[in-house]
Amino acid sequence: MSLKNLSVNKIPKFFKNKLLNKKIKRLYELFEKNFNIKSDFVVAVSGGPDSLALAFLTKIYSIKFKLNCKYFIVDHKLRAESTHEAMKVKKVLNAFSIASEILTWKGKKPSNNIQSQSRKKRYDLLFSKCNKLKINNLVLGHHNDDKFENFFIRMVRGSGLKGLTSFGKKTKINKINLLRPLMEFKKNDLVFISSYIFKFFVKDPSNENPKYTRTRIRLLISELQNNGLDKKKLFLTIKNLEKSDEAITFYVE
Repeated sequence: MSLKNLSVNKIPKFFKNKLLNKKIKRLYELFEKNFNIKSDFVVAVSGGPDSLALAFLTKIYSIKFKLNCKYFIVDHKLRAESTHEAMKVKKVLNAFSIASEILTWKGKKPSNNIQSQSRKKRYDLLFSKCNKLKINNLVLGHHNDDKFENFFIRMVRGSGLKGLTSFGKKTKINKINLLRPLMEFKKNDLVFISSYIFKFFVKDPSNENPKYTRTRIRLLISELQNNGLDKKKLFLTIKNLEKSDEAITFYVE
């Protein structure tokens, strides 16, 4: 990536200065290679380190390739502090020339299966905005570790090949492309970006609550790593399964 090339596109001085950091520059180059789209997009921002890193990376990308991008923060109102957090995230983004809008989940909240219901409502709100804006690309902050967690969650639920491999860089739901350009990023890299750029990110306590399946799976993966699990080999296994699914889908179609 050429900083000179970016300056031609009038990238704000703040972003240009941040790209002088060698690690930030390298991570942006990896992002650009994985994203590689030429049409407008919507970005979902939760306020966690993953989505804030995504906000920074997509903002630079949109300037360089002259694309229209919209940022949305979903306030689920499941925790008393969620609205305050959403407003804080909006303020932080705005300080860096990233305009965003808060989408609020109104109405009665579920008493069980909370994470699944929240995910469905979040997508409903985001899909509605995509349709209204006539933009069919929704960019999400899922990363490498999320891929592993999803694989084990689907395995525990008895999913077949399609279910085990349904968390790729691009999937389609209701004519909306779900894009996950951070799939080759490690969590630590995203924390670094958020900390270095924004010096801020939201810590969701539900991510540490063992009553949720994802949290228990995360702990299981950590334990497996302590006992010799090689994530690189696991990633290769998942990639091989994805290729098998693609081949089957191709011949069926």
